[in-house]
Amino acid sequence: MAKVLIIDDDVELAELFQDYLQQEDFVVDAVFTGQAGLDAALTGQFDLIILDMMLPDIKGTDILLNIRQQSLIPILMFTAKGDDIDRIIGLESGADDYVPKPCTPRELVARIRAILRRTEHQSQQNNELYLDVGPLKLCTTQRKVTWFETELDLTSTEFNLLEVLARKAGQVVSKNELSETALGRPLARFDRSIDVHMSSIRQKLGKQTEGHHYIQTIRGQGYQLIKE
Repeated sequence: MAKVLIIDDDVELAELFQDYLQQEDFVVDAVFTGQAGLDAALTGQFDLIILDMMLPDIKGTDILLNIRQQSLIPILMFTAKGDDIDRIIGLESGADDYVPKPCTPRELVARIRAILRRTEHQSQQNNELYLDVGPLKLCTTQRKVTWFETELDLTSTEFNLLEVLARKAGQVVSKNELSETALGRPLARFDRSIDVHMSSIRQKLGKQTEGHHYIQTIRGQGYQLIKE
């Protein structure tokens, strides 16, 4: 069973979600301060973290950055409904996805299962060990990426997005397809998650000698990984 850590200072809400997730066959721990959450997250005992961005002692973004320095564990963040700034900052800091508060336990479970499905080491749809696109090499079973023979530090969601683009290198992939495949959910109106993750991937890949990005934005259509 997957182990989930909830970090939220709203004790009543955290315990509500904890009870519901346990009924759905998850093993769940809940902590109520940022420091306790950070300490627990870095033990390596959990498969996924649910992190509230509004904590009294440590900012959610600081916790995210601290975890990302040492771990690629999937992180699902709680954000205030309609707070796009917190959402974007969280994604830029390494979160895999978000759930706006208030949300239903059922929606939370759906998001968790989508993330865990995407981060399984063995792909159920393809037994291919490696994908090679020019200088880009993806190991789909170990979820590792090398770029010009240098290993890249990607979050699980960034890996999923890059894998989708690599499988269709040279083709335009719509944002909706990227969201469905890499995030496990339909693209919502005004949702900028894909754009934020893609911006982070571009920074890690750098630019071609001509100054162009290896991942091109095709206005009104989606994204394309340049096939060399």
